[in-house]
Amino acid sequence: MKIFVAVDMEGISGIFQSEQVSPGSRLYEEGRRFLTQDVNACVEGCFAGGAEQVVVRDIHGGGNHFVWEDLDPRAEYVRGATERERLPGIAQCAGLILLGYHAMAGTREAILEHTMSSRGWQSFRMNGQLTGEVGIDAGIAADHGVPTIMVSGDDKVCKEVKRLLKGVVVAQVKIGLACQGGQLLSREASRDLIVRRSSEAVGKAPSIEPLRVKSPVTMRLELVSRGNLPHLDSKPYAKIIDGRTYEVTGESVEQALRRL
Repeated sequence: MKIFVAVDMEGISGIFQSEQVSPGSRLYEEGRRFLTQDVNACVEGCFAGGAEQVVVRDIHGGGNHFVWEDLDPRAEYVRGATERERLPGIAQCAGLILLGYHAMAGTREAILEHTMSSRGWQSFRMNGQLTGEVGIDAGIAADHGVPTIMVSGDDKVCKEVKRLLKGVVVAQVKIGLACQGGQLLSREASRDLIVRRSSEAVGKAPSIEPLRVKSPVTMRLELVSRGNLPHLDSKPYAKIIDGRTYEVTGESVEQALRRL
């Protein structure tokens, strides 16, 4: 059994402010350590639950945040950019884990809430429904018939995913109190929780259904700032809705996202 783990940073144990997830900031190296610890806990849990192969992708901006020398050597790691697929090789996997994810843009009291870009994206809809990064990546996995089996992060993203996905296992490692603050489990408690929930999720993978996304897939994006709409000569498939909003349609979630 092969498991794919997509790892973001804002929902990682111990992280509660922007300086921990921004390269060059005062607390960034602390954030990298916390990220790597959660990854290792998840890898341990996956193998304990019966996984035979685990592939982990750093999906946070730039894809270069793991402390390389401290990673569990049993897994394989995707770092940096990927040209064709956001989740390379997902079609050959039995399940997707979204580790360290965050709530969608606009979620009240969610730690570091945003969708894809806090500077660029105001709100995002997929087939008419407000959606965050959990929905996007679960949808990409579903393009290939692969279920999303676990999500870790704060209480707000856990609530979001429970509304979206049936049977998914969640690992709530903190409670959001503000965009830049929360109530956090200890490092030991978070690590133990992620190990247990990852193991449980791998065991449940055959019984969890992929997210259902109707095709064709329409994505509508409202931008934060005016003047940034795409030019129709470069995106002839885009439809301009208003001065800050446009939409695209694709045959799959991945294709629509690429067009967006």
